[in-house]
Amino acid sequence: MEHYNMNLTLKVWRQEDSQKKGNFETYKVENISSEMSFLEMFDVLNERLIQENKEPIAFDHDCREGICGACSMYIDGKPHGPWEQNTTCQLHMRAFKDGDTVVVEPWRAKAFPVIKDLVVDRTAFDRIIQAGGYISVNTGNAVDANALPVEKAKADESFASAACIGCGACVAACKNSSAMLFVSAKVTHLALLPQGGPERKTRVVDMIAQMDKEGFGACTSTGACEATCPKGISISNIARLNKEFTLASLLSEK
Repeated sequence: MEHYNMNLTLKVWRQEDSQKKGNFETYKVENISSEMSFLEMFDVLNERLIQENKEPIAFDHDCREGICGACSMYIDGKPHGPWEQNTTCQLHMRAFKDGDTVVVEPWRAKAFPVIKDLVVDRTAFDRIIQAGGYISVNTGNAVDANALPVEKAKADESFASAACIGCGACVAACKNSSAMLFVSAKVTHLALLPQGGPERKTRVVDMIAQMDKEGFGACTSTGACEATCPKGISISNIARLNKEFTLASLLSEK
């Protein structure tokens, strides 16, 4: 693939903290390699801002391998940018053309308040997991790997749901800021495995209750969450979540 350099105009959201009003600031970046990642381009810009005794742009990152989900930002109005099933850290500058203007902003959701600039507080997801996204296990020696056989179809579907990295792109893409795709992926992951059985009656009820408490919106099944999910989590998981919730509600009435 041909390598080339480009000049870009960035319009970046700057906000001191969750209590202050934010605004877009414009930056010019020059001689950016087409093979740089989007976050490497931000590194270059921040180095320049530091040299100019200016405040660098705060953005979240960790693994830079598409695993942790920390690199969450809107790029030209799309979570994680223009490439499909891709995280921001995996987005490369060849996705843009010389002279482009790129708008970068944080997730916009009540449950994800801005901490600073492009960094948002996504601990609401952690609290949903704490409410029920776990299993009970007995301590002691490790059980043989084949002691609890699982059908391959169920194992594959569970694994696909477990691929969710909790980045919040589904919430950012949803017009209602719904967390249903995230919650349904976590519920499906455990509902399909025998290890998830002990908490099955309470897990879905507790997680949905916490989701509502955090201020996430309702699902209206537009499919925007699936379309922007970097791991391709299927919206069919939401149907399973509703089924699990109905079953748990009926069982609790007996």
